[in-house]
Amino acid sequence: MKYILILDKIINMRHLHTAKHSIIDTLNDKSIFLRKATRAIALRGEMILMLFTKRYNDYSLPGGGLDTGEDPIEGMIRELKEETGAKNISNIKEFGIYEEFRPWYKPDFDIQHMISYCYTCTVDEELGDTNFEHYEANNGMNPIWININIAIEHNEKTISESDKKGMSVERETFLLHLIRKEILC
Repeated sequence: MKYILILDKIINMRHLHTAKHSIIDTLNDKSIFLRKATRAIALRGEMILMLFTKRYNDYSLPGGGLDTGEDPIEGMIRELKEETGAKNISNIKEFGIYEEFRPWYKPDFDIQHMISYCYTCTVDEELGDTNFEHYEANNGMNPIWININIAIEHNEKTISESDKKGMSVERETFLLHLIRKEILC
């Protein structure tokens, strides 16, 4: 296996799950691109701060890719502010790591290995202005406080009915189930 890894500090978090796309039968002799990302879990009772994406008809946790050398907590705060306008982010705690192996869409690598560092936090209920990237705005992404049970039900329907669904909605739905089970039980 050929692996491209940018060395930085090691993060010890509990491992939540590893998902592998169904067309990937082996990692042997594959070139792999590592992408590190964060996910923010902000709750107010059963209400959770999510991003609804019109293009994919799904709910996802705020978060995204880390810049080279960026601390995961700093990246989570940056992404949370950009995507939701969250204010007064505090009480940040580790939740765990979700990893994925996906086919890579560019010719330079065969597979993307994505590691998502997930953190719980608290934020003000009132959200400020967002600063979406161009593609996020074009996909119709919007922040929303939604009951976690409604978000799970909606994503499960998207998984069963949509031909546009990908591994992201499966990741988000897995995480939502785990959040409900472990935090809201």
